[in-house]
Amino acid sequence: MPLRGNQMVGHFMEALDIFHKMLQKGVGPNEYTLASALAACANLVALDQGRWMHVYIRKNEIPLNDRLLAGLIDMYVKCGELEFASKLFNSERMSIRKVWPWNAMIGGFAMHGKSKEAIELFEQMKVEKVSPNKVTFVALLNACSHGNRVEEGRGYFESMAGCFGVEPELEHYGCMVDLLGRSGRLKEAEEIISSMPLTPDVAIWGALLSACKTHKDIEMGERIGKIVRELDSDHLGCHVLLANMYSLTGNWNEARTLREKIAVSGKKKTPGCSSIELNGTFHQFLVGDRSHPQTKELYMFLDEMTTKLKMAGYIPESGEVLLDIDDNEDRETALLKHSEKLAIAFGLMNTAPKTPIRIVKNLRVCGDCHLAIKFISKVYDREIVVRDRIRYHHFKDGACSCNDYW
Repeated sequence: MPLRGNQMVGHFMEALDIFHKMLQKGVGPNEYTLASALAACANLVALDQGRWMHVYIRKNEIPLNDRLLAGLIDMYVKCGELEFASKLFNSERMSIRKVWPWNAMIGGFAMHGKSKEAIELFEQMKVEKVSPNKVTFVALLNACSHGNRVEEGRGYFESMAGCFGVEPELEHYGCMVDLLGRSGRLKEAEEIISSMPLTPDVAIWGALLSACKTHKDIEMGERIGKIVRELDSDHLGCHVLLANMYSLTGNWNEARTLREKIAVSGKKKTPGCSSIELNGTFHQFLVGDRSHPQTKELYMFLDEMTTKLKMAGYIPESGEVLLDIDDNEDRETALLKHSEKLAIAFGLMNTAPKTPIRIVKNLRVCGDCHLAIKFISKVYDREIVVRDRIRYHHFKDGACSCNDYW
């Protein structure tokens, strides 16, 4: 049980440490222990360790039931190995009896922006008479959202209760707000919220506020921001989103005012944090991090890397900087310190050429980092997989799998 508890609260490295200590003491893991360890690997993007566990399951002839199969699929999906996850699902398909592996695979396609494949798998699920549940529809609606399939998403949402007996919950309404918001249909998204039979929470309104920021609709953003503050006067995320929106549109006075409010409140914005696994060791980087033993070499490499990127045509998107910095060069320096750039630079420094780089970030990757990583993948000829709070991004040859829609 300690392993499961640690995994649930996010202490994924501790969970894996406990798992390995259990094995060292001769304590054989059961399906729940293995599922928890696989979930830890998934959340850490620890592909090597996840593969080792898969081999362990095979060598020890541990029955691959539906729950454990779903855990393996989820691990491969979240480590960027979508193709292998799909092969694994298809190889075990005839023995699948429960909905969990289907949910893991549909969710995997959704996270990787493969909306067509997610929808096709859901339709096949219906043919094979596997009943979808609420988790299925969250995955399916997310797939429609990431693929800009508005009408299909709307159709699935409207069919939930009548055709499948699944009553929409807040999370499903949130998916619809995200779907409409991403596509720029902000008024329709607000209408969904206003007409829903459930009481919308801060997260629902926050999704719309995030869409306002993406589409730079300051007027609606300020109005939705007021609603969020009425529901939660100390909602830090609301102030941060609005401040980001003002920064992106160059309204530095408004951004400064909100930043001062955040400072007075005493609350701290969640810092960007990115991690990368190298030879079984996890390296974490915070925004502006200088605690790593290779810090001096890392920042020298960052400077060199930025020069190469600019020579290739990269122009930093300084509007992504929240602070009201007048000097454009200082804004570029602030962008250089974003955690995903630090993690990727560390990976480039410490791995052989052509080796894929996989990182995980706790927040949504910003526009400038997304642009920079596209250039990095081309200039350094690397495949780079980034899992942020929203989805997966596969960067290769100067392009991203999300097609700049995230």
